Amino acid sequence: MAQTTIQYAVSLPQQVADGTFDPGAFRDYVRRTEELGFHSAWTREATLAPVPALGPIEVMTYAAACTERLRLGCAVFVSTLHSPLHLAKSIATLDQLSLGRLEVGFGLGGKDLATAAGIPADGLVTRFTEGVQLMKACWTESKIDFTGRFFRVQGAMEPKTYQKPHPPIWMGGHRPAAIRRAVRHADGFVGAGGATTAAFAEQVRTVRAELAAAGRHPDGFRIAKRVYISVGDASRIEGPLRHMYGTADVAVAGPPQNCVRGLREVIAAGAELILLDSMFDEPEQLERIATEVLPEL
Repeated sequence: MAQTTIQYAVSLPQQVADGTFDPGAFRDYVRRTEELGFHSAWTREATLAPVPALGPIEVMTYAAACTERLRLGCAVFVSTLHSPLHLAKSIATLDQLSLGRLEVGFGLGGKDLATAAGIPADGLVTRFTEGVQLMKACWTESKIDFTGRFFRVQGAMEPKTYQKPHPPIWMGGHRPAAIRRAVRHADGFVGAGGATTAAFAEQVRTVRAELAAAGRHPDGFRIAKRVYISVGDASRIEGPLRHMYGTADVAVAGPPQNCVRGLREVIAAGAELILLDSMFDEPEQLERIATEVLPEL
């Protein structure tokens, strides 16, 4: 069996307090990310969150305009909060504008978030899967004829996505049912940043079992993991993580050799794409990751 090539990505600077966005610094960061050879740079959707966060489509659009080769992703859109038609149009447009550099992740969200958005919590899983199926139809079918429980659409959407049949689709989740949905509807599984490496390893085992049960070849299905990282001072990332998750145990942090060891464990658990999320001092962390950590892997 050929050795898997591990790819590395970083997060886009998205946590921006009111009135503090620096366009020049953002441009410098994404251009340097591209120059250093990272596979991609990623956002997340956090409409209601304990920290300030810019919207993913807008951040990816800005990043696309600043770069030429860097792939751009969102892990994940909470797609149940969106009209599938409008989200499909936005993604197709940005894939065209970036000349096919998008990666898109979709997540279910929770009942509380759905209620806050005015969406009935009943049938949320069906709404989610129908929405993904409808978006695929928008991107691939010359004439859409879709009938589901929540969506009935006839018409056409042009232009399609630049990538054919559509950008790579990622899904996450920690429960077996969510992993089955990823195997059924997506091109890859992305482990959450809030999952420990041990929990991620168990998720990967479930992914592989579900792929075998579905008759899908594992080479056609990618596995990724968001990893919170702090090269050097581990304390800088502990506070934000405790605020978000109640624990900092999910981080890879400390001296470079600690980070190398932690990432080797993530790779051993099955990650083929590692999304490195530093959460603070992104330009400095970018350089330290590229020069002090990745060469040892």
